[in-house]
Amino acid sequence: MSAEKEHPPFARPVGSRGTIDMTHGPLLGKILLFSLPLMASNLLQLLFNTADVVVVGRWAGHQSLAAVGSTACVINLVINLLVGISVGVNVVIARYLGETGREQEISKALHTALLVGAAGGALLGGVGILSSGWMLDCISAPADVRPLALVYLRIYFAGTPFMMIYNYGAAALRAGGDTRRPLLFLSISGTLNVLLNLFFVIRLQMDVAGVALATVISQGCSAAMILICLSLSRGELHFSFRQLRVDPWTLRAMARVGVPAGLQGCLFSLSNVVIQGAINTYDSIIIAGYSAGASIENFIYIATNAFHHACQTFTSQNLGARQRLRIFRTARLCMLCTLTLGGLLCAAVLSFAGPLVSIYNNDPAVVQAGIARLWTVVPFYLLFAAGDVLVGVIRGCGAAVAPVIINLLATCALRLAWVQMLDTSVVSVTWVYASYPVSWAVLLLTLAAFWLFLRGRYWPMRRRQRRSQKACPHKPKGNLP
Repeated sequence: MSAEKEHPPFARPVGSRGTIDMTHGPLLGKILLFSLPLMASNLLQLLFNTADVVVVGRWAGHQSLAAVGSTACVINLVINLLVGISVGVNVVIARYLGETGREQEISKALHTALLVGAAGGALLGGVGILSSGWMLDCISAPADVRPLALVYLRIYFAGTPFMMIYNYGAAALRAGGDTRRPLLFLSISGTLNVLLNLFFVIRLQMDVAGVALATVISQGCSAAMILICLSLSRGELHFSFRQLRVDPWTLRAMARVGVPAGLQGCLFSLSNVVIQGAINTYDSIIIAGYSAGASIENFIYIATNAFHHACQTFTSQNLGARQRLRIFRTARLCMLCTLTLGGLLCAAVLSFAGPLVSIYNNDPAVVQAGIARLWTVVPFYLLFAAGDVLVGVIRGCGAAVAPVIINLLATCALRLAWVQMLDTSVVSVTWVYASYPVSWAVLLLTLAAFWLFLRGRYWPMRRRQRRSQKACPHKPKGNLP
């Protein structure tokens, strides 16, 4: 207890309370201990955009709801490349933590990541502000929605550096198993975001400009807290402004994993941009219903995606510690958890589809449009959730490029072809929605086939480990002979 008092609450060293030993002991409890705070953190982060959508939908009208909702795919397309590099930060630091004597490399990775995040976020935000009008033209934003969407985009992109700093810092903490402090920081900034949304929109009548400004302020708050946390750390993840520099070798190591992950996110977003363009050919009622339905589905994704990150981080640490058997057990347990949770959430969303959509907008036409979206997509969401876990274990094993190629073919190319074959002036919007479950099914089958191939590469070592454990029953399980 006395040792705990020596460190400030934001400055626990790696390996002490608040972090998880991923390379020894039972797995299921540690996976849940890692995933549940991360899940709560991600849900709070999702509230940044959801609070925007709900507030403008309830107090500014369905055109403002359509304006904010229609920009989500554009925002994701622009920021996913840099956010994807945070995956590289997580994998590289987790692998170093799984080894011993790599404190210097961990420090270089942390400072490289934060500097790249801040500089890249500023550059990307500037590009986003200057090209916002062109982006809206690409998705065929309707005339009654475009002015509001343009204001929202330009203000939102101003907060991109804050978003990147938080994501990169949180990725470093998660690499050591610390998912609790990111949850605390997002609890504070998320609450601030909601309060500012209500103040700017209801009291000051700022419409979409108010919700965008609230998001930027709350993101700045979360970035400041993550930097303070890391600067107070006494362990390997100590941050100092004087050590901010880019280490070329470390940047290459993170980019090998992070850039493919970012490209994969961009591919998803690109396909969603195409779908959004098709949706925008319908009226603003359908666009608003689509936006509300997509926002609700994001909560299912965020909840199950926590097991993707758990699978990726546990796999990376155990690969660094040469604990190959634990990789296979991790994949099985994360798949079981994500399917169980995903099934419960999908059933809940479908059971309460009407009341959930009415939270965003109580116009009966918008509610019906949102329900139609949910009933077309949500019953098949487990296909995507299972594929997400497979991406986590594949990427954690170091195969960063394969998921990108698979997503390019099974998701992006398929959805592009699907939408191009549709005449939206004739067919109903349900045919556009159907592109999601079809692409998820193809994606899952392809990822499963690749994982079986990748697992086969480790199978001889797996059998050798089991024989070694039978011959030496007192040897710790999972160690290489």
